[in-house]
Order: sequence, then C-alpha cells, then structure tokens
Amino acid sequence: MGKRNTLGATDWILAGFRALTVEGPQGIRVEAIARELKVSKGSFYWHFKDVAALKLAMLTHWSKAGTGDVIDAVELNQSEAEAQLFALIELSASFDRVELGGVLAEAAIRDWARYFSPAAIELKSADEVRLAFVASLMQRVGFGEPEAKTNARILYAGLIGMAHLAHQELADMKRDMRALLEMILGART
Repeated sequence: MGKRNTLGATDWILAGFRALTVEGPQGIRVEAIARELKVSKGSFYWHFKDVAALKLAMLTHWSKAGTGDVIDAVELNQSEAEAQLFALIELSASFDRVELGGVLAEAAIRDWARYFSPAAIELKSADEVRLAFVASLMQRVGFGEPEAKTNARILYAGLIGMAHLAHQELADMKRDMRALLEMILGART
C-alpha cells in the first residue's frame, strides 16, 4: 500500500487481518494497527465506533472475499460442474491474500471462532455455504445427494488441513488437492 493522505475502512479491516494472523485476536488493537498503518488513532474512529465494530467488519469482509467472491468467480469462469470443482481447488489453493494476512488467515479465523461468538457464527455460515456449493457441484457431476454431501465434506476438510501442511512445506496444496478431487471423482459409479 502506497502513501496516502487518508485511509478507508478497508485499510483498517485488512490491517486488522494482518494483526489477527500474526498476533491472534489480542492483536486487534487500535494503537498497534495505527502504528502499522503509520497514522493516528483518530483515523480509526472516523470509520469505526470501536474495536468491536472493526471486528464485525472484518468478519463481513472475510465472508465476502473468502466465500461469496470465490463462488462468484468459479461460477463466472466455468460452466461444467467438473471444471468448476477444479477451478474451485485452483482458486482456493491460490487464496494467499497477503492483504488478509496470507495463507494463515483462514486458520486464524477458525481459531478466533473458538473464543469469539460472532466469529463462530460467521464461520459456521461460511462453512455451510461452502459445503452446500461443493455438494451441489458433486451432485451435478453425478453423485447422489448423500454421496455428494459426504464428498463435499471430505474435499473441504482436505482443503482446510492441506493449508496447514502447505504452510509447513509438507504438501503442495494445488497438486495434492487436485489429486484428492481426482480420487473423489474417480469413485463415481
């Protein structure tokens, strides 16, 4: 981010994610974030009533960027369900949005949700939407409803776990997730 005279609410939200990812929820503090952004605390209060409002805005932003925007991109760029599944893997494995705190942002949200009920509610909602989307794609490629839901959970859990392994350089997330998807699709009867 280059030097600017004013910061928008999104700048504070993204800085909040970086703080969350590095320090955990206790890192979401006006003073610390203002220091990182090299501005006074007054800029924060122009956009947010308090830290609680920032946290809620962060959750809304995360849900849109990590769920709504991803689903929209997959649906926009592919028409066949199998191609959409592979596009989803590609996009999800590439979702290393540095401005959101990098590859660990998703893990940080999941950890935060253990202690902060608004994060838990937003996370559950995002998980439900994501699982329903993947299950619908699984049905479109030929799985019955129960199998589609099971396969969606397996693929989604693989993605969550693979992100941790990839961060530790113990997996190639794109390659390994593609392999998992190919195994799942190969099980069609």
